Formats: sequence, C-alpha cells, structure tokens
Amino acid sequence: MDIRGIDTPLLDWSGDAIALGLFEDETILTGELSQLDEKTGGTLAELIEETEFKGKSGSSAVTRIGGGSAIRKLILIGLGKKDELSLDSLRLAAAAVARLGKKEKVKSLGINFPVVENEASTTTAIAEGMILSLHQDNRFKSEPEDKPLKLETVHILGVGAQSEAVEQAQTITSGVILARELVAAPANSVNPVTFAETAQTLATDYGLDIEILEQEECEKLGMGAFLGVAKASDLPPKFIHLTYKPAATPKRKLAIVGKSLTFDSGGLNLKGSGSGIETMKMDMGGGAATLGAAKAIAQLKPDVEVHFVCAATENMISGRAMHPGDILTASNGKTIEVNNTDAEGRLTLADALVYAEKLEVDAIVDLATLTGACLVALGNDISGLWSTDETLTEELKTASETAGEKFWVMPMEEKYFEGLKSPIADMKNTGPRAGGSITAALFLKQFIKETPWVHLDIAGPVWADKENGVNNSGATGFPVRTLVNWVLS
Repeated sequence: MDIRGIDTPLLDWSGDAIALGLFEDETILTGELSQLDEKTGGTLAELIEETEFKGKSGSSAVTRIGGGSAIRKLILIGLGKKDELSLDSLRLAAAAVARLGKKEKVKSLGINFPVVENEASTTTAIAEGMILSLHQDNRFKSEPEDKPLKLETVHILGVGAQSEAVEQAQTITSGVILARELVAAPANSVNPVTFAETAQTLATDYGLDIEILEQEECEKLGMGAFLGVAKASDLPPKFIHLTYKPAATPKRKLAIVGKSLTFDSGGLNLKGSGSGIETMKMDMGGGAATLGAAKAIAQLKPDVEVHFVCAATENMISGRAMHPGDILTASNGKTIEVNNTDAEGRLTLADALVYAEKLEVDAIVDLATLTGACLVALGNDISGLWSTDETLTEELKTASETAGEKFWVMPMEEKYFEGLKSPIADMKNTGPRAGGSITAALFLKQFIKETPWVHLDIAGPVWADKENGVNNSGATGFPVRTLVNWVLS
C-alpha cells in the first residue's frame, strides 16, 4: 500500500473513492464540499440526507457516484465534536476508512481530513491508522481466509508531500506489528530460545548491540528470582540486553524492561480450566512491545541511548519446579517467600530491574501483563501506571496521548506493603486479594534504589477480543507507540 501526502485540491483529485471527514452537527455543505456536491450531481447531500448522517464519532456512510464521475465512490466518516478533535480521532477515522475501502474493493483512495497540530503529525496519525487496521496475521493458516488486500494507493489531501511523516508511521507500525505477531504466536513457536533469536535478528538487521546471558551467567549475577521461575522448563532461560546507541553523545540514557514469560502455566499453582491458561502465550506482551520499540527506535535513530531488557523464560511444571513456600534470593540480595508460583512475572522483573539500574540510566520503564487485578480495575482498554517520579509520569502520559494509548495513574500506597511482609523472608511475592495490582507495583519498587521509574501493568490492552479502533481482534502491539514517543520526546 503506497501512502503519500499530496497538495492536489479536493475538487481536482480523481480515483476510486474519496473519504471526507465531517464534524458532528456540521454537515451543512459549504465551500469545497458544496462545490464537490455540485460536481457529483448532488450525491453528497443526498447521502447525508438518506443515511441521516450527523458526523458522530465512529459513524460512516458510503455510496456510489454515477454519471461518469472522476470519483467512483464517496465515503463519509464522522469525526465527532470539533473541539474534541485530536490526532487519535484522525487515527481512528483513518482506520475506519481503511476497513471500508477494503470492503468496498477500493484500489485508489483519497482522504480529506482536517489538520491537527501540524501537517506532519496529521499525516503520521492517518498513516498509522491505515496500516494497523489493515494488518492481518495469517502465518498459521494453510489457506488464509482474507483475500489479498485491494487497497493500493492512499493520497492524504492538503498536507504536502510529507514523505518523512509517512516513513515514520511505517517505521513505528513495523514495531507494533512485530509485537503483535510475537504475542499472537503460540508457545510452540515463540519460546525463550526463539524470542532471543528474534532479538539477535533485530541486532543484526538494525545495528543494535546485543548481549544474551545464559543460565550460568545469570547464576553468577545472583539472579535467583528469575532463575527460580525458569527451573521447571526444559527450555533454557535467556536474559536479553539490546542497546541502541546514537552516533553522537546521547542527551539521555533510558531503559525499557519487558516481562517476557513466553508461556505461563501457573507453575505448581497451576492455572485451572476456565482460567484462561490457553491464552498465556501472551504473557510476554511486555517483552514483545520492548522488542517492537527496539525495532522502531533503531530505525528512527534518536539522540538517546536506550537499553532494552527482557528476562525470557517459561513458567512450567516438573520435578525441578519451585514450590509454594520456597525462598528465593534476588540479585540485590532481597529474599522472597514464594506464596504463589503463579505470581512469577514480578520475580523475573525483579532481577531485570536490578540489572537495568546498574546500567546507570536516567529513567526506567517496565511493562508487564502483570495482574488480573489491574484488568478488573481498569478494563480491557486502559493500562495502569505507577511511578516514583512525577516528571517521568508526565512524560509517559504525554507520549501516550499522542499515541492514542490509554493509561491511568494509580496510587503507590506504601502502607499496602504490609500485606507483602513475610515472617521468614524480606517479603512474599503476593499480598492480599484486595489492591493486587498496587501490591505488585510495591513489590517491584523494592528492586529500584534511586532511578526514576515507571511501572506499566498492561494486562488488559495487549489483547482485543474484537475489532477495536486501529486493532483487529487479537494481539494489539500495545504500548509500542507510547514507548517510541517517549524516547523521541
């Protein structure tokens, strides 16, 4: 699909279909739209009247144009209220246009949307929406259900060439799609070994530095929490450290740490039938987004040094498995009583966070499909955010708003740590049922000394049960776009 910005006026454009964005309750045709209506023999006004199109967000209408017009079809997309228009409004509207264009077998499409912020940002948002909404993962189908994509050319009108903006959208979405495909792949395809191979391929293809620590090296570093989880698997754990370094002296040094459980059985606290165990291939959603961000950042080449850390393993069952009641010692010397082997992600992150802080970075962000409690609290579309630093929190919020990915700042309620105290170790790995996502964040906080840090619990948004916004059903690639925006800011 060839996406480009052009300066061709709306009235002069020709192709299969033109998509027009209209604001809520502003469907009276004036200016160019009035002229377009005349040019199409009143088709535009007729479509608005017959469908009772009001311009509400998420609404759409399509009709064919007769009489030998230079445009074969008209597509109307509601943009919602004018004063609420944002880059994400355009991204979602573009996604809707892309799906309609595919359904209507459109090959060449023109998009006429208002500019938000500037022409480059507008172009990037529209291109992201188009690309992500049309992504189909057919790797595991012998005969893909979807017919080949018909949409070949997309012209974004009135924004100029904007080749760099389109290229940026293509680069960022390539990282999102990598994350989607890692999360969507079954555990017999993506495991600690193949996950590390993907990281190695990224390093080779995009000039990243890479270090993969094997079990013996992790043992020497005292990573007892990570290795405790890894004990039961027949596959070796892989501790992955990718680094992007700019050509010049970096203005900042950052670390992104992703939970990378390629399958979570629950361990000896086995997840039962009906618990969603069959979906636990996606428990490496944080690590997948970390590698997705690495792919995009390596191509965008910001003047920031970024470290990507993934402690990859499975949480399985065998005669070597850690038991409920075992005590593990993390690499910072903290001891942990394991009262639930199914709270394993935080154990792997504990050693990963200690490792990341030793890199002497300016800030650390970890992301993890960590707790069902966060999903209960915030639902499927919103991630929880905990932080020790207000400035870093604002940076992530700004980055997420530009990306159209939702986060809610949650309390770091220190007194809740009482529920994690153990009579025989420094802490337990789980606390009471109430406030479970908060106690999980407090657990992770024990493995950060001084570095500004944000924890993102992404249990809900990494997977969509149905088509939603720019996402089709399945893995979403959340929150690659936020991470990339944060690094670029």
